[in-house]
Amino acid sequence: MSGKILAIFIVATALIFGAGVYYFQVFYYYTKVADDAGEVALTPLGGGAPQHIAYTDFQGIDASSSPIRFRGCFSTPERPQALDERFERYEGAEPRNAPFWFRCFDAEAIGRQIETGEAHVYTAQRNIEYGIDRVIAVTGDGQGYIWEEINECGDKAYDGTPLGEDCPPRE
Repeated sequence: MSGKILAIFIVATALIFGAGVYYFQVFYYYTKVADDAGEVALTPLGGGAPQHIAYTDFQGIDASSSPIRFRGCFSTPERPQALDERFERYEGAEPRNAPFWFRCFDAEAIGRQIETGEAHVYTAQRNIEYGIDRVIAVTGDGQGYIWEEINECGDKAYDGTPLGEDCPPRE
């Protein structure tokens, strides 16, 4: 009889621990980002400080537990063709999944729009944190999405590879 009780205790403990880990990963660490945070800005062609673009309906989340957990959605009157003439494109961006409850950010749908050319991805800010770039995708119908990408220097820094001359010094 005591073996059954011990087995039930172990299973119950594992379930409670698993539920706690799930809660912390999906809900606890995330906070909403205020609309006035000025997150919607793009890097001009030729470099320079990011410039704000017109937007409405901003929704954003971030978490202090990881440098790549920032996600945002917004609407803009700007279209990719007009933005291409003024702002730096970002190649190789792949949106990462957002928590299921942050419904405006569907990484699979955004990825398909990027692949088909319906959405163009722009550099918002390089090295917002060492090795992390913020990028913004804008679709033909004026929907915008923000997330963060690990750049080449970040890949090297996090896996221990020597940084090389192209990477800025770590602070």
